[in-house]
Amino acid sequence: MFKNMIFYRISEAWQPDWTQLDEALAKQQFEECGATQEKSVGWVPPRGEDNGAMVESVGGQWIMRLMSESKMLPASVLNRKLGDKLAQIEAKEGRKPGKKEKQELKDECKLDLLPMAFTKQGGLWVWIDPQARLLVLDTGSQGRADEVVTMLVEASPGFAVALIDTQTSPQAAMAGWLHSHDAPAGFTIDRECELKSADESKAVVRYARHPLDIDEIREHIDQGKMPTKLAMTWDDRVSFVLTEGLQLKKVALLDVVMEGQGQDDAGFDADVAIATGEFSQLIPDLIQALGGEGRTELGQLPDRGDRGDAKGPVGGENSATAAEKAAGQGAGATQTNNASGNDFARRAASGGAHTGPRQAPVDEDPATAPF
Repeated sequence: MFKNMIFYRISEAWQPDWTQLDEALAKQQFEECGATQEKSVGWVPPRGEDNGAMVESVGGQWIMRLMSESKMLPASVLNRKLGDKLAQIEAKEGRKPGKKEKQELKDECKLDLLPMAFTKQGGLWVWIDPQARLLVLDTGSQGRADEVVTMLVEASPGFAVALIDTQTSPQAAMAGWLHSHDAPAGFTIDRECELKSADESKAVVRYARHPLDIDEIREHIDQGKMPTKLAMTWDDRVSFVLTEGLQLKKVALLDVVMEGQGQDDAGFDADVAIATGEFSQLIPDLIQALGGEGRTELGQLPDRGDRGDAKGPVGGENSATAAEKAAGQGAGATQTNNASGNDFARRAASGGAHTGPRQAPVDEDPATAPF
C-alpha cells in the first residue's frame, strides 16, 4: 500500500459519515469498459470481496480503492487505418478529404478498433483519517489525484480539500539540509537527489547511490541549482523521496517495521493498521520539519504576529470554491514564507521558492504512476 503519496487537508466543515460515503461510492462502482468505451473509472471493494463495502474502516482509518481501465490503442494503428480510408476516398472520388472530414473519419476508425483493443487496469489506494482531517492518495500523478478528489467531492456533500501548505517550501528546506549537511530531527538523508538550474540552461544534476554530504553538492546549490528530489528516511522505519511539490515517492516500510509481526498479523486489516500507523506519524513529523503548516484550517492562514493579513478566510473563499480549486486545479493553498530557519533556507525562499505547492506539480513521468 502507498508507494507514492499526495496528501491534502480536509475542510473542518465536512462531517465524516462512513455510511453515507460508503453508499455514495457504491453508486460510482467500477465497471469494465464497454466495446467502444475508451476508459472507465470507479470504486471497488478494497478487500477485493464481491459485494463488499466500498469504504473499510480499520482502527478508525478509512481505506478505499479506485480502479481504472483503459483501452490501449496505439496511435500508429489508428493512423494506419485512417490512411487506408483516406486513400480509398481519393482513389474512388478523386478528392482529398478536408480537415473536418478527416477528424470524422478518425473517430470512425477509433470506434472500429476499440472493440479489438487490449485493456489495461490500475488501482489507486485512498486513505482518509477523519480525526486528523487528512486525505492521502497513492499516486505520483497530480492529474490522477485531481480525478480522485473530484469524485470524492461529487460523492460527499461538503467535502473540500487543499494541498497541505508548509511554512518553508520543500525546495528551500531540502537546499538548506543539503547545504548544511544536516537533516532535520528524526530524519536522515539517503543517497539520491536531483538538482535543477532555474536559468535558461535548465541544467540537471542527479545523484544515485552516492553520498550527498559532499562539497560538490554545496557548490551546485551556491551556483543556483535547487533540489527537486531528495531521498530520506524517517526514524529508520520509512524511506521515501521528497519532491519540491511536497509529494512522497518510492515510499517503503523498512524491515524494522515488520519485526515482531507473525503470520497471524498478515492480511488486509494488518496491512492497513501497519501502514497507516507509520504514515500517521511520518506526515506530521515531515510537516514539522518544514516549519509547520501554513494554515490552521482550510481556507485560512494561522494567526501570526509577523503578518497583519494572516487572519480569516483567504479571498473570502467558501468550501465549495476550495473544493473546485482542489478538484480542478490541484491547488488550494495560499503560500507564506518563513522568516526563521538557517540563512541559506531563508535566501532560497526569498529567491523565488514558494511555500508549499503554489500550483499542481508537472507530471514528468506519468507512466510510472501506479494508477
